[in-house]
Amino acid sequence: MTIEPAPLRTVIAAAEHGSFRRAAAALDVKQSTLSRRVRRFEEFLGVKLFERSSGGVHVTAAGGDVVRTARRLIEQMERMVSTARSAGRGEAGDLTIGVCTSLSASKLRTVLAGYVQTSPRIEINIVEQSRARLLDGLRIGGLDIAIIAGEVRDHNGPSMLLWSERIIVALPTGHRLTSNEMIYWTDLKGESFLLSRRDPGPDLCNLIVQKLSAPGDAPKIAIWDVSGESVLSMLEIGHRISVHCESCARLIYPGVVYREVRDASGPSYVSFTACWDDANKSPALARFVDLLRKHHQPTLVT
Repeated sequence: MTIEPAPLRTVIAAAEHGSFRRAAAALDVKQSTLSRRVRRFEEFLGVKLFERSSGGVHVTAAGGDVVRTARRLIEQMERMVSTARSAGRGEAGDLTIGVCTSLSASKLRTVLAGYVQTSPRIEINIVEQSRARLLDGLRIGGLDIAIIAGEVRDHNGPSMLLWSERIIVALPTGHRLTSNEMIYWTDLKGESFLLSRRDPGPDLCNLIVQKLSAPGDAPKIAIWDVSGESVLSMLEIGHRISVHCESCARLIYPGVVYREVRDASGPSYVSFTACWDDANKSPALARFVDLLRKHHQPTLVT
């Protein structure tokens, strides 16, 4: 005999009601069915669980231990069923998200806040890495989804274009251009740039080269293996400038001023893309992708 929920619920009801008749009524079964379940369960355990009398039933000492254990087992089973059903609906479980930039200045932070509010039982893990490591994480299954700056050409799975951010230039307060409300790329000729090696640093570096390179005249760009926030904190000390996404303007650093940078056609932009593995059938992932789709009305790229 295997222990199933029905005998456990039966002995619990009999103990609570002190009567097989009332317990049967509470469980909506015949009294004979309930009595047979109790007898078979006693035979299986090899102990007497109830003392029967004309006035009802009373739990034996051994029966009291069994009833307490049965309650714990039923509670655990109910939690297991509830958790499994919630996970199947994407309302529970865990989700590992890879990001290329700090969440403190990212639009993703707003999306995550909405996801946490609607899915409080999902455990979210955030991993901040370079583009290459994020894509490796997707391939080996260490990540459920990655949010990457720029276009993604080296990913074979599905991807979703999310949002684009304008490019801003970060200047030390004493810089000659801080008096300008608007800065053009041509104003940055001859400047020394400091960038992060982490995304979107490489895309921003390519943009600077594209905008400012001329035959025999390449822009001066130093690239450090630090976060974009660390770059901002060093601008005043190093007498350099930097370019970032517009969300970084929310990061306040003493001695740093932000200005939009544009050319004759208007502002420059960096786009962000979500990537995941089509073989990943996690309901929590599907729920997160749906939230991204609703918030940003993106174009799905396969």
